Amino acid sequence: MSILNVKNLFKSYKNKKIISNISLNINSREIVGLAGPNGAGKTTTFYIIVGIIKQDKGNILLNNKDLSNLPLHVRAKLGIGYLPQEPSVFLELNVQDNLMVACQNRSDLNNDQRYKLVKNLMKEFNILHIKNSLGKILSGGEKRRVEIARILSIEPKFILLDEPFSGVDPISISDIKNIIKKLCKRNLGVLITDHNIREIFSICNKIYIISKGKLIASGSPKEIYNNSYIKSIYLGNNF
Repeated sequence: MSILNVKNLFKSYKNKKIISNISLNINSREIVGLAGPNGAGKTTTFYIIVGIIKQDKGNILLNNKDLSNLPLHVRAKLGIGYLPQEPSVFLELNVQDNLMVACQNRSDLNNDQRYKLVKNLMKEFNILHIKNSLGKILSGGEKRRVEIARILSIEPKFILLDEPFSGVDPISISDIKNIIKKLCKRNLGVLITDHNIREIFSICNKIYIISKGKLIASGSPKEIYNNSYIKSIYLGNNF
């Protein structure tokens, strides 16, 4: 089992504290949500874990290996997959070539093995029938499936999803949730940050709530739902 540990993160901008002493853990086969009010610091925390922002203090450990000072692309090679909020499909490449681009970094595979891997991923994510379609004509849900299949081509241990439910229709949201569940069956851990708190509650095993730069609660969706303080400052009594 793999473990991603985030320990005691601090970050300030121009002497203003953005996050203070944030810690969290993600295990294999676990879907974890990172949530909180706007401006709470959850995006900063998420980007530090990914490697986009550098923390002032604190550590990110993958199976006890310290990733804290490594850039995003090195973290990816070590097992941290990242899906940004903005579509990242190559618009002028077809679906198959979008996946093949990612596979070029797999020096452990020859070309035949890369093609076999890509074909299997397209089958698994139900995009084989559109393998020759250009990225620019795909629906929002199809783009998400291509993006996630592309991440899996590098065999990550964890996948970090930034606003995966943003800008997609209800049917696509259901499709993405099913894909996330499938990732867990592959023995992956998943970290999600999304403003759609209802979807976070419906899919996650564990949720961390950040407010004013501090971690104020963590637990199962039921435990968070029953927390009267979290309801008063974030969820609201009608949630």
